Amino acid sequence: MSLQRSRKHRLIAGVCGGMAERLGWNPIIVRVLYIIIPFLGIPLYIILWILIPEAQAEEPDPQ
Repeated sequence: MSLQRSRKHRLIAGVCGGMAERLGWNPIIVRVLYIIIPFLGIPLYIILWILIPEAQAEEPDPQ
C-alpha cells in the first residue's frame, strides 16, 4: 500500500489520515504528533547545544 491522502480520515486534506492509514495507527495520534514535534524540536536543539561540546579548533601545521 502506497502513501495516499485519506478520504475516510480527512479533516482538511487527509494528509495525517493517509499517514495514519499507511502506518496502521489511529489518525488522532498522527495529528497530535504533527503538532507536538515542532514544538519539541526547538527546546531539544537548545538543550543539545548546551550539552554537546564544540569541536576543538585545528592547530596550524608548523612549517
